[in-house]
Amino acid sequence: MAKKRMVMVIDVKRCLGCHTCAVACKSGNYLPNKVWWNRILTVGGKDMDTPEGVFPNLKMGFLPISCQHCENPACVKACPVGATYKREDGVVMQDYDRCIGCQYCIAACPYTEVRQFNVSEPEYYLPITKDKIGASAQQKGTVSKCIFCFTRLDDGKVPNCMELCPGRARYFGDLNDPASEVAKLLQSRQYNQLLVEKGTKPSVYYLT
Repeated sequence: MAKKRMVMVIDVKRCLGCHTCAVACKSGNYLPNKVWWNRILTVGGKDMDTPEGVFPNLKMGFLPISCQHCENPACVKACPVGATYKREDGVVMQDYDRCIGCQYCIAACPYTEVRQFNVSEPEYYLPITKDKIGASAQQKGTVSKCIFCFTRLDDGKVPNCMELCPGRARYFGDLNDPASEVAKLLQSRQYNQLLVEKGTKPSVYYLT
């Protein structure tokens, strides 16, 4: 039996740009102030949520971006202590206890700002009981990033961002299972991947 390869498929035509996925990620993973693993970029004007063009000929779209959980991750190769590594199912992980804060992984990753560095002791606007959500506490001097909500995966659930998406723009599953929804979607729809020329083989696919 082939190993699982867990991937995220995002239908950009269905993305509302509402940022619900970003907030779900932040709260579900106990992320500190100013740390965002999941961001929604505006494809349009130079500012967030602004279109390009001149009225009435305006155009705007959205591009969700986070760690791409690459099949050939540059970050794993760059980490000198094995703090960033890949699980057998393809999820690229980050071990805060092993991380020494060298930020080599950030320098090696071709995807801008998908990894965050905790310069100071993590602070929170609101108290959150992390034990109730199963997330690991952030640590000063370490790098963090999207981990596909692996504790939820291990419980048979989907990542927070997918579960709460009101536009149902996200799909998650095993690409190596031909019967999975993600495999069927990628067989039937056109899609893009980010920076494929870098050779990282990202595991996030954008339906067009």
